[in-house]
Amino acid sequence: MQYFISILVVAFMAFTGNEDHSISLEEAAKLTKNYRESAGAGAFLGGYVSKSAVLEILNQGSCLGLRIYNATSDTGEPTFVLVGVNSDGDDLADGGLAEYVSQCPPYCPALSELAGTG
Repeated sequence: MQYFISILVVAFMAFTGNEDHSISLEEAAKLTKNYRESAGAGAFLGGYVSKSAVLEILNQGSCLGLRIYNATSDTGEPTFVLVGVNSDGDDLADGGLAEYVSQCPPYCPALSELAGTG
């Protein structure tokens, strides 16, 4: 009789809240241009979320950052769901959450390299 042992390895990354996610405007503009070119005309490019909504999430005691999920509304419109993340990388789904972004388009900046309007 043979026995097989399966070992599940789970990658774990502790978060500090000080991870560096910065990029230059040139890099950011290139990334968003790549997306616009692949997504096609009129595609959902992004969305605005108010400072107060973001702070409500970030001000939770154990929150070190944000996770942004791609989502779809009941009417089929693309959107994002924002949730706080703790040091273990877990969603703080019992705390503040945000959605209802003001979509771009139509609410795009008049002049922005990131939206392709500058």
